[in-house]
Amino acid sequence: MLNVPSQSFPAPSSQQRVASGGRSKVPLKQGRSLMDWIRLTKSGKDLTGLKGRLIEVTEEELKKHNRKDDCWICIRGFVYNVSPYMEYHPGGEDELMRAAGSDGTDLFDQVHRWVNYESMLKECLVGRMAIKPAVLKDHREEKKVLNGLLPNSQVTDALAKEDPSSPSYDWFQTDSLVTIVIYTKQKDISLESVIVDHQDDSFRAETIIKDYSYLIHIGLSHEVQEDFSVRVVENVGKIEIVLKKKENTSWNCLGHPLENHNSFIPRKDAGLYYRKCQLISKEDVTHDTKLFCLMLPPTTHILVPIGQHVYLKLTITGTEIVKPYTPVSHSLLPEFKEPVLPNNNYIYFLIKVYPAGLFTPELDHLQTGNFVSVSNPEGNFKISILQELEDLFLLAAGTGFTPMVKILNYALTSIPSLRKVKLMFFNKTEDDIIWRSQLEKLAFKDERFDVEFVLSAPTSEWTGKQGHISPALLSEFLKRNSDKSKVLVCICGPPPFTEQGVKLLHDLNFSKDEIHSFTA
Repeated sequence: MLNVPSQSFPAPSSQQRVASGGRSKVPLKQGRSLMDWIRLTKSGKDLTGLKGRLIEVTEEELKKHNRKDDCWICIRGFVYNVSPYMEYHPGGEDELMRAAGSDGTDLFDQVHRWVNYESMLKECLVGRMAIKPAVLKDHREEKKVLNGLLPNSQVTDALAKEDPSSPSYDWFQTDSLVTIVIYTKQKDISLESVIVDHQDDSFRAETIIKDYSYLIHIGLSHEVQEDFSVRVVENVGKIEIVLKKKENTSWNCLGHPLENHNSFIPRKDAGLYYRKCQLISKEDVTHDTKLFCLMLPPTTHILVPIGQHVYLKLTITGTEIVKPYTPVSHSLLPEFKEPVLPNNNYIYFLIKVYPAGLFTPELDHLQTGNFVSVSNPEGNFKISILQELEDLFLLAAGTGFTPMVKILNYALTSIPSLRKVKLMFFNKTEDDIIWRSQLEKLAFKDERFDVEFVLSAPTSEWTGKQGHISPALLSEFLKRNSDKSKVLVCICGPPPFTEQGVKLLHDLNFSKDEIHSFTA
């Protein structure tokens, strides 16, 4: 019998919040919402036409199913009958038909990488593609890795010849400690580069090296305590992870390999890993936006880089629903940060709650102490583009403000060359403006920062700017200190806002390298 994929969400390296454009949506018929689809999948109706059987699908067989009423699509080796899903697809039937009767993995990754298709299409699973059996590795050779450096034979030949150089690792012990050392062979490694999760005898450490992912995944030979530490020696690219033994005994070996241990692959091909985080608090910020505080497990080390996002995952009526969100600081100003919580243990999110939505009402209904699954960070924003910056312009609409929070904080505190930061914040009404008082106070305290609010549906008392993103608004707002000054424009909001904004920026002669767009 075929192995049905789990309902986990392993979608690799999504750029959902960093794409230059947004995915198009089409109006759905009445009764064709996401919740309606979930109800259909729970109804017991045969959605594959195979009466519960799972089959192996040849390439020739897949090609035959290329019509709207008989549409099979392959994603990562598994074949789905998506005909029943056609009318429920937010991107429309034509988008699905682009992959009809073929392998749609690349197309899926371009547009939908963040969607947990395994859970959404579980009841549409036809089977898997018929493939040639893979040559199994010698398990004895794999075991050698756990007591020393990574053998060259364990690294994909193609990657071993490319930059960055293949990493390696070693380990040593004292009576009470076990230290795992990762040699990245790169000098731009920081604490943000490594993500560690461990529990009892399971240990997982993923190191991000440029656009690659190096994974150590081990079943430890003995149990360790929750408390551990991570240290990075940046000038040599060495990472030291120190675990505390539960019992002061000598270990004969580090342990045995678990799934994908010693893999060194492009980051876009690496699956996401989730850990359960506890909801600590939620505060009202506006009438429909709240600040959520989640606490990481004590057995996790993760620092989300500036400008990157994570995925939050909840199980709703038996189906896993996943949404991307960009973590923010607890506030923009130090005086708003009481009580002070250790930054490394907590993650904050500004999230707009949509009453008619599926995910955000469920998130809002969680009580303090409940858990939410949080993924590893993703995104292609590089903090290096902020270095030596003189002018920074931020264009945000609604919750598109979220990636700007940490960028704004970092720019004002860590870029000596910075002359000016300007934020143009688009909202519908005054009540929709997130952290208005903090933004105004920050502008008052720091002469380098200016903020302008633009409302599309203001009251008659509003004296500020009105309207939508336009050439007139931008041409007045985007004034460089000099023609030669190094400048960056960051833009984030709903897809139409971002797409229109990027076009206008090009029309105003900003180059591609001077624009970074996030997709809300």
